[in-house]
Amino acid sequence: MTQLGLQLYTVRDHLEKDFEGTLRKVAELGYKGVEFAGYFGRTPAEVLEILKETGLTAIGAHTPYDRLRNALEEEIAFNKAIGNRYLIFPYLAEDERNRWAQVIEDLKVIGQRVADAGLVLLYHNHEFELTETLDGQPVLDAIYERVGKELIQVELDSCWVSYAGFDPLEYISKYSGRMPLLHLKDMVKKEDGSAETVELGRGIVNLKAIADAAVKDQVEWIIVEQDYCAKDSLDSIAESMEWIKAYVQEGGKINV
Repeated sequence: MTQLGLQLYTVRDHLEKDFEGTLRKVAELGYKGVEFAGYFGRTPAEVLEILKETGLTAIGAHTPYDRLRNALEEEIAFNKAIGNRYLIFPYLAEDERNRWAQVIEDLKVIGQRVADAGLVLLYHNHEFELTETLDGQPVLDAIYERVGKELIQVELDSCWVSYAGFDPLEYISKYSGRMPLLHLKDMVKKEDGSAETVELGRGIVNLKAIADAAVKDQVEWIIVEQDYCAKDSLDSIAESMEWIKAYVQEGGKINV
């Protein structure tokens, strides 16, 4: 059954003040796993200790492009030590988006080194990989076409796919069997057309259809993420968990 996790970037403000206490709260709310976006000065042993205490699974680690290029062996060793097998390319800075062809070549090299170490590289999208093109196709599709599935897998951020004007359900189907992780988030559009992430169920994203499709496709983990929280971030993830529980009560097949 598809598991439910949290991208810890959502509660970064609390992690900064109390890393271990925040992970305990995440577990108490019912999340089964966590996706890291930094370790806040903790050693692998310290991270592993709190994971064991809380029963949380290390789902993956958002690992900056620079670290993937220049400190990959260190990142691999750290993640092996905490029991994580998914390294995730999280974001490409705007000033580097004029060199997609080279980025793709880098992903091939990084993906091979990660695979040789027994881990798996994934790519996490925003909207720009869909609104920008490379040789006539969305950059996201170019990445997955040019880098073999044995070297890179898919972590689909369904909210950003929707915001870019594409259908998340089509992308779930398109990359069926290549998508172990999916980000579930909600948003509203502000007056200027920009997106503001909100708690699950408060926005315009078709969450139920996305979750249903992910479960049907046997996605391993649905991961809740909220880039920006207008309220306290722990309250936000508690509210999103209430949406998840209601979804499960209505027949949704997520393990919570």
